[in-house]
Amino acid sequence: QVQLIESGGGSVQAGGSLRLSCTASGLTGRDATMGWFRQAPGKEREFVAQIAWSRGNSFAYYADSVKGRFTISRDSAKNTVYLQMSSLKPEDTAVYYCAASNRFTPATMEPDYWAQGTQVTVSS
Repeated sequence: QVQLIESGGGSVQAGGSLRLSCTASGLTGRDATMGWFRQAPGKEREFVAQIAWSRGNSFAYYADSVKGRFTISRDSAKNTVYLQMSSLKPEDTAVYYCAASNRFTPATMEPDYWAQGTQVTVSS
């Protein structure tokens, strides 16, 4: 059984930074993709960022709205991904959901598993 444990949410002022972490337990495939979606109040869930890997190669992909501000990275030894969020804006306020797939998809991941979600609040 795959389980995703997510942490790092909180409240920050506009312009500040937060780092989200997501650890996958039981994800045993050699090819995989992990990333984040988010859902703001009154909005549809939207893709944020992902990192896909196959063997020793990793590929990051970002939504246009976060390019240049967010960075996703992977610690293969810990089976953990991190989302470093900088220059945060009030529009980034949402519940952030870590997601994982056992498929290699360089862009537009199709999640198989979801974390519980963590609240990110950015005040002006």
